[in-house]
Amino acid sequence: MSERQYAAHVGLSRGAIQKAKEAGRLVQHADGSIDAVASDARRAAMTDPAKQRGVSATAPAAKLKPVPDTALSAVGDTLRENGLVPPATGGGTTFLQAKTANEVLKAQERKLKLAKLKGELIDRDRAVGLVFRLAREERDGWVTWPARAAALMASELGVMITDHGVLEPAMMQKVLEAHVRAQLDSLAEVRIDLR
Repeated sequence: MSERQYAAHVGLSRGAIQKAKEAGRLVQHADGSIDAVASDARRAAMTDPAKQRGVSATAPAAKLKPVPDTALSAVGDTLRENGLVPPATGGGTTFLQAKTANEVLKAQERKLKLAKLKGELIDRDRAVGLVFRLAREERDGWVTWPARAAALMASELGVMITDHGVLEPAMMQKVLEAHVRAQLDSLAEVRIDLR
């Protein structure tokens, strides 16, 4: 078929057919004529359904490729997170819903990039490292505390006096260390989760 004949065959303008030919959506014979059957199939496979003219919203979905379930669940999750109505379970995701979910995801990515540029977001690994360092410094401070405080506490309380009337701060220190280590052991069980 010539360009004019093929344009009449598919119901498009000759200019649209020329654009399709330049974009590689048409199959041509060696003499430059258009193979109508092969071109129809190629155009259907390469053209975005939302941009096709004359395709009704109620057109049978048999011509469309099936969408994997993981992609459908991701679309549903994205729509749900942003207050939009996800498709009913068991498929039924329309091209418009998938495209909406894609646009929402792109907007979220841009929002995150902007927040990172503004300094509102920090690197997760860096945050975990800083929290770990702070916790270690806190633990080290508590481990050395009984040695500093035991003698002062024993003298203030006057509770650790031997038979000879001598104050035993070492005993007080051992008791404090045991309690501090027990407390630190219980705190070590706490795990930080920065998801």
